[in-house]
Amino acid sequence: MELKPGLSALVTGGGSGIGKALSIALGKKGIFVTVIDYSGENAKEVASLVEKECAKFHSGLKFPPALFVRCDVSNTREISAAFQKHLATYGGLDICINCAGISNPIPFNVDTSDGTASWRRTIDVNLVAVVDCTRLAIQSIQAGRKPGVIINLGSASGLYPMYADPVYSGTKGGVVLFTRSLALYKRQGIRVNVLCPEFVETEMGRKIDPKFIDSIGGFIPMEMVVNGAFELIKDESRAGSCLWISKRRGMEYWPTPAEEAKYLVPSSRFKRGSSYTAPNLQIPQSYEKLIVHTLTHNFRNATKIVRTQLKLPIKPHHVLVKIIYAGVNASDVNYSSGRYFSNDKELASRLPLDSGFEGVGLIAAVGDSVNNLKIGSPVAIMTFGSYSEFTEVPAKHVLPVPRPDPEVVAMLTSGLTASIALETSAHMESGKVVLVTAAAGGTGQFAVQLAKLAGNTVVATCGGEKKASLLKDLGVDRVIDYRSENMKAVLKKEFPKGVDIVYESVGGEMFDLCFNALAVYGRLVVIGMISQYQGEHGWQPSNYTGLCDKILAKSQTVSGFFLVQYSHLWQQHLDKLFHLFSSGKLKVSLDPKKFTGVKSVADAVEYLHSGKSVGKVVVCIDPNFSQQAAKL
Repeated sequence: MELKPGLSALVTGGGSGIGKALSIALGKKGIFVTVIDYSGENAKEVASLVEKECAKFHSGLKFPPALFVRCDVSNTREISAAFQKHLATYGGLDICINCAGISNPIPFNVDTSDGTASWRRTIDVNLVAVVDCTRLAIQSIQAGRKPGVIINLGSASGLYPMYADPVYSGTKGGVVLFTRSLALYKRQGIRVNVLCPEFVETEMGRKIDPKFIDSIGGFIPMEMVVNGAFELIKDESRAGSCLWISKRRGMEYWPTPAEEAKYLVPSSRFKRGSSYTAPNLQIPQSYEKLIVHTLTHNFRNATKIVRTQLKLPIKPHHVLVKIIYAGVNASDVNYSSGRYFSNDKELASRLPLDSGFEGVGLIAAVGDSVNNLKIGSPVAIMTFGSYSEFTEVPAKHVLPVPRPDPEVVAMLTSGLTASIALETSAHMESGKVVLVTAAAGGTGQFAVQLAKLAGNTVVATCGGEKKASLLKDLGVDRVIDYRSENMKAVLKKEFPKGVDIVYESVGGEMFDLCFNALAVYGRLVVIGMISQYQGEHGWQPSNYTGLCDKILAKSQTVSGFFLVQYSHLWQQHLDKLFHLFSSGKLKVSLDPKKFTGVKSVADAVEYLHSGKSVGKVVVCIDPNFSQQAAKL
């Protein structure tokens, strides 16, 4: 739903805290608001502020742009009358936000009363009233015969235990599952979602032990909560959705697709509507693949195409994957030179080596004891051998995906590196300044978007106008084109306190610039050093004099990240990335230059290292098959 002037909203608990912030934010959009609260003076002031904001959009109204209704939300008669007054004034209801909530004033285990003024009252206000107000809101929206949105305010304590107030936690958990169970109302044009922030600096939030607040990264900015609510209102795909907001992880939908899959039972009704139907697969007697036959950083010289016999049956616990798209990575040249293997003598005896780190395709055959994968299923692989028409891999290394599309390839090495590194190594939270180098490349494009989605200010470096334009389209706050700007001067002038997180993949001089721009407590994560992969002798180690002295002086952290060592997180983060992509929250930029067939892989690797690429470089291994799949 587009937030536009002339819509009407009803907000319970609108006199203070999050309800107040949301009421005023709606007013700033020119939306008429009914402010419902038990406290009179505060709510009257909020209604007055909303009225002033609405006056910027409307003039000559024959009705007030904002109403205040004093009401006990747990009293059905009173809250019903409040909804009726809203309908009589504005002729309908577009948005309902149920914010009213209280904490339990007395620990329930020492409460000697009947709970009327304590734990029973908490349940009535936090859960029973939300059910009642949601019921009334649905009826009001239905009466107007227009689409509408209901946002229920849950809490992070409804997702995991809150030991200090189990009654409060229980009510919020009830709100979460109650709301998620209303997803099917979307069929009637009514979307009901739940917002679950951690602690915000409100009157209720300030009652929490400050030490605990500090341990979770501090209070969440109110702006972030407002943005989350507006996202749930505007995103037409969201129904029965739960948006969790925390300082540690930013904004994230809960549960994750991987967690949700644990309890969802497939229904035959929905199988007919599957988004992907596999074409018929034919297994040839032989296929082409690219191998590393000699060790050198010159990828073209290190590799050659060979034709290999396809042996059937497939080994037990293995599957045969037909590769449709393969991804190109800067580290392909490190692999071809043997830099990822510690024992050169042992490595020479292992030649030739299958090349290519990542690809997507279809299961073409399965070996004995493989029960969870079916022929024709779309999958991704992140094992050596993707620069090949077919490859046989252990079934346990296969990652199921919704479709074998080139965008999924970009989510593999590039996307997973960004997602996992920012979470585990950078410990990214909201409200920080995040600097991403080589940001228009395969992994950089994911890093800038994930940092932005988490509520951060994002700075990105690139070389060239096309790359700068891409980054601006991805929402980067400050793009530094080092071909036309002095990066050191820009960082010193515009970010004098330094940057909090650096996602670094260039190395050399770029590493020095970023490290010197790191703030106190700053964290720099090295995910690569592409500038040092090139040259006559390939990747050579560099000395960083004084590194220990510098990180000690400012309590900084410099950490390395190598994706192979985080394989246990691949499926979870891949599901997350695809979910963000399919819901329109994440864009995937593919370099427009076409590379077709195994024969084009060396060209693609050299193109990537030329610095001309914008987005992820992908090779279409089988163009005929990919076109057939696209039509289906």
